[in-house]
Amino acid sequence: MAVKLNTQAFEFAKRLINEKRVVLDSMDDWSEHQPSAQQENEFIEKHGFGEYQKWHLGVDDEHNENTKSRYKFPYGDFDKVHRCGVIAAEVRSGQQKYQDIENAAVHLRGMLDKLM
Repeated sequence: MAVKLNTQAFEFAKRLINEKRVVLDSMDDWSEHQPSAQQENEFIEKHGFGEYQKWHLGVDDEHNENTKSRYKFPYGDFDKVHRCGVIAAEVRSGQQKYQDIENAAVHLRGMLDKLM
């Protein structure tokens, strides 16, 4: 699997944080705050994969562009950046040894923590 940092999503997340479009929740909240498959499908239908990919810090180039499986490490709810989503992306990317994604998530978490 060739997963790498989605730089467009990283820049988008930084912009959202600077605009304070955030939810400053705790680490364990992601299971409840993460968009459901139905919410993902509705977002894609309305906005397309170009917007969907902005909400994922990782891209797997072994999957086709217009598939959900191409995009990894979600961090928000299609409206706001969730601190719990950023932490989940940080932890999972660290476990899977995707250092560029882990470093990006650490940076985003630092930005969010400053807002707390």
